[in-house]
Amino acid sequence: MPKPLSQDLRERLIAAVEGGQSRRSAASRFDVAASTSIKWLDQWQREGRVSAKPVGGDRHSHRMEAYATEILALVAKTPDITLAEIAAYLEAEFGVQAAQSTVWRLLDRHGMTFKKNSARKRAATA
Repeated sequence: MPKPLSQDLRERLIAAVEGGQSRRSAASRFDVAASTSIKWLDQWQREGRVSAKPVGGDRHSHRMEAYATEILALVAKTPDITLAEIAAYLEAEFGVQAAQSTVWRLLDRHGMTFKKNSARKRAATA
């Protein structure tokens, strides 16, 4: 994913539009897309913010922390449970739809990893 355009460019474009230039002509002047100029000005008018929004990262898994104790207890009770089964349990019990990757990130944050070993008769090295 590309980096956001600079703060300085955003500020200069907004200043140009506030100085009387149209959004599209300011976009042409600063060599950005017209839609970018329009979005920046809308953001400036609605939120008073010029800076770019945060890029990347996990912004949704924190909602699962409310169910962490139930999930961890479920895994302790049934150690061979799958991520899909945990997601199905959450939907059945709490009405929460969660992707398997979201469940995995929760387990990973709590230090629960599942490694292959000879006791479980999983795949072995050649």
